[in-house]
Amino acid sequence: MRFHPLTYTDDIPELFTYPFNYSPDKLSLSASKELINYLNKNWKDFFFKKSSIGKMFGVLVVQNSSGKLGYLAAFSGKLADKNDYDHFVPPVFDTLIQEGFYKVGEKELDKLTAKILTLESDLVFNTQKKALHQFIADGEAIRKELKISIKQNKERRKNIRAQNISSEQNKLLDEESKTEQIELKRFNKTFKKDKEDLERPIKQWVNKIQTLKTARKAKSNQLQTEIFEQYTFLNAFQESKSINQIFKATPPAGAGECAAPKLLQYAYYENYKPISIAEFWYGKPPESAVRKHLEFYPACKSKCEPILGHMLAGLNVAPNPIDTLSDDNIKLDILFEDEVIIIVNKPPHVLSVPGKTEHISIEELLKEYVSNYDGPYLVHRLDYSTSGLLIAAKNLKTYKHIQAQFADKTIKKRYVALLDGKLKNTRGKIELPLRVDLENRPQQLVDFIHGKEAVTFYEVIRSEKEQTLVNFFPQTGRTHQLRVHAAHQNGLNNAIVGDDLYGSSADRLHLHAEWISFIHPKSLRKVEFYIKAIFS
Repeated sequence: MRFHPLTYTDDIPELFTYPFNYSPDKLSLSASKELINYLNKNWKDFFFKKSSIGKMFGVLVVQNSSGKLGYLAAFSGKLADKNDYDHFVPPVFDTLIQEGFYKVGEKELDKLTAKILTLESDLVFNTQKKALHQFIADGEAIRKELKISIKQNKERRKNIRAQNISSEQNKLLDEESKTEQIELKRFNKTFKKDKEDLERPIKQWVNKIQTLKTARKAKSNQLQTEIFEQYTFLNAFQESKSINQIFKATPPAGAGECAAPKLLQYAYYENYKPISIAEFWYGKPPESAVRKHLEFYPACKSKCEPILGHMLAGLNVAPNPIDTLSDDNIKLDILFEDEVIIIVNKPPHVLSVPGKTEHISIEELLKEYVSNYDGPYLVHRLDYSTSGLLIAAKNLKTYKHIQAQFADKTIKKRYVALLDGKLKNTRGKIELPLRVDLENRPQQLVDFIHGKEAVTFYEVIRSEKEQTLVNFFPQTGRTHQLRVHAAHQNGLNNAIVGDDLYGSSADRLHLHAEWISFIHPKSLRKVEFYIKAIFS
């Protein structure tokens, strides 16, 4: 059974959920609770095994042709190596059908891979490679000894010639030098020929392997293209597009496998009217991304945004909350100004510098405010959602002076944040290296191999009503550093209140840059500035 009748049927929203920034409405919350009860009953042991991690699940509240409200359920990717279960909507395209072209193509790829591995592990091939490497090492050692001997003999002949020897002796020394050079050339020629003789059969092996790898890559690309042609998505107008038509460039791996496209596709196919949608994480968190059991999260950007851009056409969708924020009342809140610097208190939901949207930025407002200087230059930035202190320089010399202090890590900063939960320790240090999530920009991942160093000290100010006010002292300035360090399971495991990327949406992100200290570029004295957060 795919359609699950809802017991709660009040508070039907007028607009469909904007899936990339939302708080679940009452209907989708009710549907989520029912799905969670089902998961607790049937899948809890599976998702909390020692070796397992959780998964994204989604619910889509729909209205059937008779006007009855219910919900559809879906999971992202596969569940226990299967694509299709009765309780959930089916995949848009099932790659696991044994007689399907994908499984047939996959078997062909496996055969090519097996042939490649057989050749690469062949005893004769590896013996030949080992012999070649040893020959090259021995030859280089001999060549090195010859060159050292030639150099030493050259120095010896130089000393002999300095003793006013006869022309006959000079001639003998010249002959000796020529003989050594001939010997070196003869060695190089013989070495090159013998090396080529050893390389010849190895190149034949390598060419065979490369031919198979080229064939495997071509087959893989062909199979991927055929798969993406099978992933076709409807919208509310019943218009159909394949992934290849939706994405301008090569679609990312796994596109079309997320919960949201599955849910909408099945709803359109069954002529259900979509009402609202929500997605949550169920189970143990992954090591890299910020995911917490039973927390709601927006749809991903790289895979889902292009697909949902097509699938939501024809629905009356709620606007992006960010787009509804007006720039009309934004004014510069200048805390300090002299002949070389300006200290600005940036409000939340304002860009530091111009971005892709049409929203105004602090830098643009500063350029309007300061018209008779070659600046201003914003020395650093704050996230769109973060409020607090920003330094602007009125000229390039000042900008470079303060920038150098940032580079030397002599500038001190303190942030205040309200966390959604309580902490075990009152102070500590967080060291979690970060890199951008290439499949879901601008979100960041914890990555101990490819991530950049990110260090934060923290100190609890107070706790009340299951929330904690903390001070953050970042030692590095990575994108979303404080937000990830707060939310990640190996950080504080409590997201900042209002964090729509790593936690739950609210009226604002409760993160504020409240204090900064640096050397004034003109007086060369230490200065500090403070502005209290309205939530602290």
